Amino acid sequence: MTSSIREIIQRHSRPLSPQPTDEPSRHRSLGAIDTVLFDIYGTLLISGSGDIGGGDVAARATALAEALQAVGVSLRHSPESALKQWYEVIQGRHRQARESGVEFPEIDIIEVWDEALDLWTRQQWIPATEVDPAVLAVEFEVRANPVWPMPGMVPTLNSLRKTGKSLGVISNAQFFTLETFPALVEQTIDRLGFDPDLQFYSYRYGQAKPGQAMYHLAADALHKRGIPPDRVLYVGNDMRNDMAPAASCGFRTALFAGDARSLRLRPGEPLCEGVKADIVVKELADLLHCLD
Repeated sequence: MTSSIREIIQRHSRPLSPQPTDEPSRHRSLGAIDTVLFDIYGTLLISGSGDIGGGDVAARATALAEALQAVGVSLRHSPESALKQWYEVIQGRHRQARESGVEFPEIDIIEVWDEALDLWTRQQWIPATEVDPAVLAVEFEVRANPVWPMPGMVPTLNSLRKTGKSLGVISNAQFFTLETFPALVEQTIDRLGFDPDLQFYSYRYGQAKPGQAMYHLAADALHKRGIPPDRVLYVGNDMRNDMAPAASCGFRTALFAGDARSLRLRPGEPLCEGVKADIVVKELADLLHCLD
């Protein structure tokens, strides 16, 4: 299945360029940093819709119909109605998780598609047929949220690794996120230098950012290595989802302001009150100038 998923991503991916932002850069030396943790969508990857799960509703309805066609399923109802029910499946799972005490829930997208397919089959909106929900999830995602590596991603990661920095990820993500890297840059995320023990993806924990669960897991893992929070830099494009929870753990913070699609400043957001990124960069390579 891995090879087919990567092939789907490759077939539908086209180069994207960042859209300029008006946010000014703010560079300074951060002193000794041992570990750099990254967000993925909007930071390491250009996100055509701005973020995973984002995008225009009409465009996503079209993407849904096309994705079903790609796996050999003809939708007998309006794609807008099917998309509405798909969102309702997600909302129902979020509601259940919140009732069990999860403040910021994350779904497993394969389970969502499996439930939606079962619902549409029972309603006779689609014919009864065997569909791999993982393949359908990817066929939808490549249409709804096209992605492309952020300029300078690979050289910046290589340079950080060569200077002895350990690399990690804290990101809202799904299973296909990991397949995107070998599909587009021919290297797995591990081969790009990310420590397997410092990779935290929301779908694996059932908890999403801006919740602090994954940040605390990262802080605990680094503490076991003797790395204190103030020697950790977190890089992300969202003041609420990235900068606020990272700062609350004591991490140093870098706001990536290189793409207008995904830059989220969120003025007036209560979770961001009093939060200011340590540095603001508009190119990933600018990180290298701020680290000893």
